[in-house]
Amino acid sequence: MIKKGMIATLVSILMFALVGCGGSTEKTATTEKKITVVTDAAFAPFEYMDKGEIVGFDVDLLKAVMEEAGLEYELKNIGWDPLFAAIQGKTADMAVSGITINDDRKKTYDFSIPYFESTHMILVKEGSSIKSAKDLQGKVVGVQNGTTGQTAVEKILGKENPNIKKFENTVVAIMDLLNGGVEAVVTDNAVANEYVKNNPDAKIVAFEDPEHFESEFYGFMFPKGSELKQKVDEALKKVIENGTYTEIYKKWFGTEPNIESLQQQQ
Repeated sequence: MIKKGMIATLVSILMFALVGCGGSTEKTATTEKKITVVTDAAFAPFEYMDKGEIVGFDVDLLKAVMEEAGLEYELKNIGWDPLFAAIQGKTADMAVSGITINDDRKKTYDFSIPYFESTHMILVKEGSSIKSAKDLQGKVVGVQNGTTGQTAVEKILGKENPNIKKFENTVVAIMDLLNGGVEAVVTDNAVANEYVKNNPDAKIVAFEDPEHFESEFYGFMFPKGSELKQKVDEALKKVIENGTYTEIYKKWFGTEPNIESLQQQQ
């Protein structure tokens, strides 16, 4: 026979246990893992360092998308080649760095819907005889290693051509152009235009060649099979549709984005 005092004690213990369990369940349900996002902050105006802070178009867009998705995140600057290794090895959840979506990369990584349309441009010194991609034949050309700019030049000059000079990032490639180490640099149009605009005294010109350089699209990159992709896609669509994307685009590029072209790619 259990005495009344013992019953009261047992009830108190059970109530404490239930409250404890309930509190634990609530904490688990409301606490989400912080998303690790990696980048190479040497690709102005998309991502670059300014007074110790990572800033740029990609950075602002990432913030808007993650807020729309209700996700906490941390952005880390780790470099171009390391970011691919981090995503493949699943030590990071997501990458943003002006990363072109293409069939070769899709074999190893997952991508969001496109968020930016780009093409390549050729940077040369004023007075250069190089006027088109065909004129790159026989010239020393700088590219950022592991980029689609490198691939585009290899299609013109040949994959093993020793005249293709590979650099860690586009900034270093342009410095070599200024110093006479290369005769041209091939990089993305927004990056080329940004450099020319901000460095008028460098006497560098940039031009397109649609015949040899097709449009490309950037996307957020994930490990294969990432559950994060769907959430980001949904948030990115909303950011594009509600006008936030246009505001960010105009802030960094001073023109209206081609929303219709992006939506056609979705």
